[in-house]
Amino acid sequence: MSELSQTASKTASQDAPLIVTGLSGAGISSTLKHLEDFGYEVFDNFPLGLIDSLMETQAPKKRPIAIGIDTRTRQFDPDQLAEKAKTLGSTILFMTADQHVLQKRFTETRRRHPLADDRPVSAGIKKEMEWLWPLRSAANVIIDTTELSIHDLRRTLDGHFNHDKSDDLSITLMSFGFKNGIPREADLMMDVRFLANPNWVAELKNKRGTDAEVGDYIRKHPAFDEFISHYKALLKPLLPLYQKEGKSYLTIAIGCTGGHHRSVFTVETLKDWITEQGYVVHIQHRDIDR
Repeated sequence: MSELSQTASKTASQDAPLIVTGLSGAGISSTLKHLEDFGYEVFDNFPLGLIDSLMETQAPKKRPIAIGIDTRTRQFDPDQLAEKAKTLGSTILFMTADQHVLQKRFTETRRRHPLADDRPVSAGIKKEMEWLWPLRSAANVIIDTTELSIHDLRRTLDGHFNHDKSDDLSITLMSFGFKNGIPREADLMMDVRFLANPNWVAELKNKRGTDAEVGDYIRKHPAFDEFISHYKALLKPLLPLYQKEGKSYLTIAIGCTGGHHRSVFTVETLKDWITEQGYVVHIQHRDIDR
């Protein structure tokens, strides 16, 4: 399982506040807005020392509570926050992203990093990463927004923290190209680079795995039918077990070299079968147009 999720979905309890924290620029504010849409009562940049008083005034709790606490917060202390979350029985949601992406976001928005002072943004980011490492280690759920759009973030949060959702397991089938990097959000990953590559066939090179000619070429590979049969046999007992454990969101990533042909066709081959098993299926061809 990737960094994205270290615990089952819907971890947050209705009785304990969800603590949202993480790196500046990683999407904490956007996350709180989405949680508010899901029915949470949201408190951003909330002083750690006032949480107990807040929880006392909220009883009886009719709505789940999400509290945003990060390095902007007065007297912020990652160790104290981790201990407070443990005492309350809270889930810690830690938002993160790669350093170069965070720096780009600060540059584009012309915002100052809260820990940079009069130094470059990169220095503030590095300092914050080091300071918050123990808090990240204590987190129940980690969401890396490096490659997530705002819509992907909402969908991910929806799977983890929307208490109004049903207990159905929602599955994203994603095709991708290894040359463009492994998807961070993948829960299960399969490499299909053992299949014959249509990229080396002149008339198929510029087509995609959604085209019938490409599908026919891949399907003729001697190992394809046996692979699909075995992979279905692997998934069939696993999917209900994930659902039983409370997971409502699962990403299955299928990779080939470029993400144009073999992985795309494999995803298209699996989608109807997984739907027939009674799951909600979303398709994402990450690199099909790269």
